[in-house]
Amino acid sequence: MPEWDSAEMMNVAAARALDDGDVCLVGVGPPNLAANLARHTHAPNCRLVYESGAIDARPHRLPLSIGDDDLAATATAVVSVPEMFNFWVGAGRIDVGFLGAAQIDRFGNINTTVIGDHAHPKVRLPGAGGAPEIAAAARRVIVIVKQSPRTFVETVDFVSSVGYGPTGQEREAPGAGPTLVITDHGVLEPDPVTHELTLTRLHPGVTVEQAVAATGWPLKVADSIEEVPAPTAHELDVLRKLRSREPIDA
Repeated sequence: MPEWDSAEMMNVAAARALDDGDVCLVGVGPPNLAANLARHTHAPNCRLVYESGAIDARPHRLPLSIGDDDLAATATAVVSVPEMFNFWVGAGRIDVGFLGAAQIDRFGNINTTVIGDHAHPKVRLPGAGGAPEIAAAARRVIVIVKQSPRTFVETVDFVSSVGYGPTGQEREAPGAGPTLVITDHGVLEPDPVTHELTLTRLHPGVTVEQAVAATGWPLKVADSIEEVPAPTAHELDVLRKLRSREPIDA
């Protein structure tokens, strides 16, 4: 059995993308796990903000949702949702928006609304929540999502959150847009001119061919590919405690 699996590698890589002191607005799912992993390892001063209104939350266990009572109990402050989006998100006070996706295209546009036609969808997803505002206004956006042709699509069925627009040149929002897309295969970054997502790093044991096969468009590959360092024993220990919802000192 491997010492770690691809999901663990993805979460560790995402956690490492946060810097100590970042103000990070955390989405549900994998972003929640990665952000809390960062705070319990290399970034103890990372300020976790949840769209439910919890500011600088320091949960003892991995929160089950943005409404987990441990967030309010350990936060420096709890504000209203309108204040969260008007004062914190819209005013550019969020350093990092940490998001997931059901679909993402080559220009970082995200779908979390429906699969198929909007009027008659094959699947109705949970919806965007606050992600459109986060994607628009955060100083930088990190997306964490498992890579497959079903998720990495040529054209998203519905644009819930704008990345760089349908051709990569339409973004006018104040934030920088998606700066990293971290998957179970590696890391993609936008080309500085075209904004097309480009494979720049691979996780240990993953090949370029595997990453290309897991993408629903002809994936652009950087001339030089770096390998992401494997998880450390400490990162894995904390990650597994979080996943099992064991209490960890805040």
